[in-house]
Amino acid sequence: MTNTVQFPELGLTFTLHPVAFEVFGIQVYWYGILIGIGFLLAVLYGFASSKAMRINRDYLTDAIIGGMIGGIVGARLYYVLFYAGNLYLNDPMQIFNIKNGGLGIYGGIIGGLLVGGLVAKWRKMHVAAVLDVASVGYFIGQGIGRWGNFVNQEAFGTATDLPWGMYSEKTAEIVMGNVHPCFLYESLSCLLGALVLHIFTRYFRRYDGQTFLLYILWYGVERFFIEGLRTDSLLLPGIDLRVSQVLAGVSAAAALVLLIVFRKRTSLSGCGSKAVMELNGIEAISAEKKSVRIDETAESTIFAGISAEEAKEKVEVSLSGHTEEPKGEDTAEGGTAAADNEAETGADAAEEADHAEEKKEEEPDGGTN
Repeated sequence: MTNTVQFPELGLTFTLHPVAFEVFGIQVYWYGILIGIGFLLAVLYGFASSKAMRINRDYLTDAIIGGMIGGIVGARLYYVLFYAGNLYLNDPMQIFNIKNGGLGIYGGIIGGLLVGGLVAKWRKMHVAAVLDVASVGYFIGQGIGRWGNFVNQEAFGTATDLPWGMYSEKTAEIVMGNVHPCFLYESLSCLLGALVLHIFTRYFRRYDGQTFLLYILWYGVERFFIEGLRTDSLLLPGIDLRVSQVLAGVSAAAALVLLIVFRKRTSLSGCGSKAVMELNGIEAISAEKKSVRIDETAESTIFAGISAEEAKEKVEVSLSGHTEEPKGEDTAEGGTAAADNEAETGADAAEEADHAEEKKEEEPDGGTN
């Protein structure tokens, strides 16, 4: 079904089809493509941040794979559990039919964090630091993935007379007039959140897990208000309360309390506040290594007679605080050099003794006046 979407006050019209293309009779939906792009960008961000955060990239890959599986299962279960109707009770196989959507983002967040965190724990990683990276990645993925709702014309809000009000045949089935483009609100908020939390993590973070708590607070507040505008919210059974709105409010409040409780923490395992990095011995190591510059293509002027690659190894060994015992021919050469130095030292001492004796003979007898 083709959707004609308009933003009347802005003079914009879009013709959208949920199916992007078809391969061997299999339809590929824009919804899935956009979620995939968001996930890929989130993964790339995680890999790009692993060095600054001092996270093992191979282990991070394991956590990402686990988080992806947990996120998909969690998102679907969340939607199925709170779906109003008997569709899944009457036909349980429909639980596995997700080609038309039916994923709850909060379920995806919970499932992804739970499974990804367990994998990180199993790999003996700094779980709180991994969650900090995942937080920015989640914002990136959510910011891109929400455009799948735009293509499907879902997750829209109540009527509005604001200049950016949206209209389509699908919105008109539920709401008369223009509606709030809730997908756009959440997309922009998430992308802005990704930028802010990235900067915070690099330069202001004071302890592992702080970025994660800020993510929970930011997204909780954002979702609480946006969910209040939507017309397709999942409701708590028997209670006229929106599931995501309640969860958003509770999680935001909990995150705020924890941020206050942990406000004096200063325990980092990677990048963050410069003062806290120095306190944890991170900045000093980084600065010392950065102060050494080696031209890998030129002959060394510090270690004469050896290659630049060998010189680099010596510098790295000296920075790590370890020294290697000389072996083989180097030991012999080292012993010869040491003997020569001792001989020269002995000769100098003998010469100084002779000069002192001659001076003593030239001086007259008697004490000092």
